[in-house]
Amino acid sequence: MKKQKPFKYPKPKSSAMELKEAAVAYEVEEAPMIRTQIYLNKNEYDFIQREASRLDEPMAAVIRNFIDEKMDLPDEAWANNPMFKPWPADPHNDSPEDAAINHDHYLYGGPKKWIKVKGKYVEAPPLPEDYFDNRASGDAYDKMLRKMDETK
Repeated sequence: MKKQKPFKYPKPKSSAMELKEAAVAYEVEEAPMIRTQIYLNKNEYDFIQREASRLDEPMAAVIRNFIDEKMDLPDEAWANNPMFKPWPADPHNDSPEDAAINHDHYLYGGPKKWIKVKGKYVEAPPLPEDYFDNRASGDAYDKMLRKMDETK
């Protein structure tokens, strides 16, 4: 976790204020916390309780540590993530190469949302307002997409 500069409170402007604020430290390790409330189901609560007990820390510290872990994800987590690597080729797969990104087109017959142009997939042009109401307009749009799309 990154070391933050100490947060410094301003000095009181009057002696009365000094007396009121005598119990407050003028220098703390981090900026002041914001109090919040969350709802946990029984399993979540039990899990946090066990972690707090195991780590000998308050529940709030455990929750903050989980949040800090998520906030500090390194770039390598995205670059070297096996979930983003291509899967092995399936010789029995006869799906179009854009089936995953244009599934509505192949399953329900809707217009394609992505087309391949110059080797890269780009968003298809917006639909005409009368695409679904005017068959001629829909056909013209579909024909235009077929001309632009390299996956055909």
